Amino acid sequence: MKPYYLILLIFFSVNSLAESVIPNIEIVKLKDNIFLHKSFRYVQEYGLVSANGLIIIENKQAFIIDTPWSIQDTKKLVNWIKSNGYELKGSISTHSHTDRTTGIKFLNNHSVPTYAMSLTNQILKDNKQELATVSFDKTPFTLANGLIEVFYPGHGHTIDNVVIWLPKSKILFGGCLIRSLDSKSLGYTGEADIQQWSGSIENIISTYPNIATVIPGHGEFGDNSLLQHTINISKSTKSNN
Repeated sequence: MKPYYLILLIFFSVNSLAESVIPNIEIVKLKDNIFLHKSFRYVQEYGLVSANGLIIIENKQAFIIDTPWSIQDTKKLVNWIKSNGYELKGSISTHSHTDRTTGIKFLNNHSVPTYAMSLTNQILKDNKQELATVSFDKTPFTLANGLIEVFYPGHGHTIDNVVIWLPKSKILFGGCLIRSLDSKSLGYTGEADIQQWSGSIENIISTYPNIATVIPGHGEFGDNSLLQHTINISKSTKSNN
């Protein structure tokens, strides 16, 4: 066997092994009615990456914030919701990337309402991906009688990124617009607007001054210091470009 064939074989074997050991979806209780779901995917540029989403419960009714990263994990999440006696009433995706929208097709096929901003649906359509069944143009947009509030702060990670405000618990789900404290960069910026990123987060701070907990799209959650941390990274990135 020629050396370069051996190198290719080793390369594909390592990648196959990495992808075969992707962990199962994790579901962690944050508060009595709020759960964090965490799904995983092997991304060639970054290795094994986890993606955060939420399950919000109110009066035995469940709402998903961002679908898991695979159809298989979406099925597991839906089964977990049903097995705990909850009725799944809908999901909302915070932007068009696959770590937020992969499960839309499965939910649509099972007649679960799926929500996304009109701009997100347009991007999904342009990329020939499954669309959310319900779209909205203006924010704040509320679900479940104000239990969940969707806010569009402006461009950042993508041009369509929204954040989710949970007024009862003072939790902000920032999605991929917000970086965890251990993040040293903005992550994937292939569709980002770095020039407007920090200003969009400042819009969040001025709109929601009483944030107690911030959950980023990837990594560990924390307090509102994640917002300033992300502003600092985005400004540093902007000045270096």
